[in-house]
Amino acid sequence: MAVLANKKSKPELFKELESENFRRITISFYRYVYVPDPQKLRDELYRFWDTLRCKGRIYIANEGINAQMSVPEHHWEDFKSHLYSIPEFKDVPFKTAVEEKKYSFLKLVVKVRKKIVADGIDDPDFKPWDTGQYLNAEEFNRMMELPDVVVVDMRNHYESEVGHFEGAILPDADTFREEIPKVAEMLKEHKDKPVLMYCTGGIRCEKASAYLKYKGFQKVYHLQGGIIQYAHEVKEKNLKSKFKGLNFVFDERMGERITDDVIARCHQCGKPCDRHVNCKNDACHLLFIQCDECAGKMNGCCSFKCKEISLLPVEEQRKLRKGPPKVGKEALAVHKSRLRPKPDMLFYKSPLKIEEQT
Repeated sequence: MAVLANKKSKPELFKELESENFRRITISFYRYVYVPDPQKLRDELYRFWDTLRCKGRIYIANEGINAQMSVPEHHWEDFKSHLYSIPEFKDVPFKTAVEEKKYSFLKLVVKVRKKIVADGIDDPDFKPWDTGQYLNAEEFNRMMELPDVVVVDMRNHYESEVGHFEGAILPDADTFREEIPKVAEMLKEHKDKPVLMYCTGGIRCEKASAYLKYKGFQKVYHLQGGIIQYAHEVKEKNLKSKFKGLNFVFDERMGERITDDVIARCHQCGKPCDRHVNCKNDACHLLFIQCDECAGKMNGCCSFKCKEISLLPVEEQRKLRKGPPKVGKEALAVHKSRLRPKPDMLFYKSPLKIEEQT
């Protein structure tokens, strides 16, 4: 049986997208629902979506589906009809991208996971379907004005750094698994207050709302459809956007502009900037914020060590990556985490500027 997975290289995939003469629709959807045989469903979906030339990243588990996809516009009705023909996913709501770009996804990846969102919750008594109350954009804005309301961003620190709701609590967490217990602990003295939660598309705050209810919180609400749907409703209903900045997304776009506010800073010079990039040293690949000027000076890298490595011939870089030490002075990756820069990388906090360190 043929392997149901992409076998093309990144340059080949880019070339294919460049040659396309049709529009694509970038969407996301999820549903918590019991799936008896995730592997069988995974293979069925992959075969059909591949014939439609769909791209994206999809996770399937016994607890449901979590998908971010790019669908050819002329195949949209076929895509929707097929998905809705599966009883578990009938009438599942779609969220369309705020900003559309051809390169949102390069390939189709469908994986079977233990959970559609890694949460670290193993308590058999926890009921993920017992969620808080949905709020649309207008209701969310109105409740934010109430006294004693607590607004919580259920995304990771690098997401909220470039955009968030005014006055929201922004937990300093790298992962959702880490954030759920941290938020419950942070809010333990506020169990009787209204708690408003939000995330990118709704899937994380939906599960987090259930967890807070399980922990005894009385008034738990979450933004239906997340920031993506909020942005559409604000535009359609001419509402004031209480979300400021950029909505970080987990695809090639890296972000969607919600408002013109730039609330973050370049990690290297400190100038206003909200563009996330990955370090050009493939052994590092750190996710960080870098302005165009610093990208030119640093060759798209996060540090001078990575810049030095990135300027080596490609074959020499490959040789260096074969079995390099993971930690220590000889490590090719200069950060323990690919999501959190070391403090000494933040040149704007250092007495020496980039120009003085070159």
